Amino acid sequence: MSEPAVLIRDMRVVFDDYMALKDVSIAVQPKESFGIVGESGSGKSTLLRAIAGLNAFEAGTLEINGKTYPARGRDKAFYRTVQMVFQDPYGSLHPRQTVDRLLLEPLAIHGFDNTEARIARALDEVGLGTGFRFRYSHQLSGGQRQRIAIARALIVEPKILLLDEPTSALDASIQAEILNLLEQARRDRDLTFLMVSHDLGVVSHMCDRLAVMRGGEVVETILPDSLVTRDFSADYTRQLLVASEGFRRD
Repeated sequence: MSEPAVLIRDMRVVFDDYMALKDVSIAVQPKESFGIVGESGSGKSTLLRAIAGLNAFEAGTLEINGKTYPARGRDKAFYRTVQMVFQDPYGSLHPRQTVDRLLLEPLAIHGFDNTEARIARALDEVGLGTGFRFRYSHQLSGGQRQRIAIARALIVEPKILLLDEPTSALDASIQAEILNLLEQARRDRDLTFLMVSHDLGVVSHMCDRLAVMRGGEVVETILPDSLVTRDFSADYTRQLLVASEGFRRD
């Protein structure tokens, strides 16, 4: 087996006296789409934010493509490799910056040239034309804002994408479009995904494996087909499946 793209060993995150992550360990292979599911407060988003460097971790190790990164402070090379798409695109896009500025900023930070062509290509990749370049986020629909957020993440050519509930704020009809866009990008760019979701239908469709979290711990790691066959060991996974009304895998 190849070296993991993301390797986490015994990661612990503490907020004041509350332990949000309790010695979590996962390994995600290159080009794999790895899902993280669980109820609210289970530690899913905290894990993603700790990987991204938005939350520091108190103990444990984080390796990206074999390189160990500290709990606090990451270099530019890390953010060239790892990018994150957030749940709320309106909150993650600066309201006073045009789309052009939003896409130009990461290119400038990482020293890319040929920025005009890169911005045009990024907008085309997410299904938006160059006519969107000089609009502000409040002039875009929710789906369009999330497309811009994805374009901003992809424009620096990362290899790992962290997806924190990327469709939960969108209408059902738009959700499918965004998921298809992400899956196409993964195939075209050989990306590795870590996707957090409360929607078992979404992760079973998008992901190769799933980690089930509860109370800051990984309860078990299963294959998506296990949700259909009920081939899992933890009672909590069973309860989570029962609680997920309308779950269906096509």
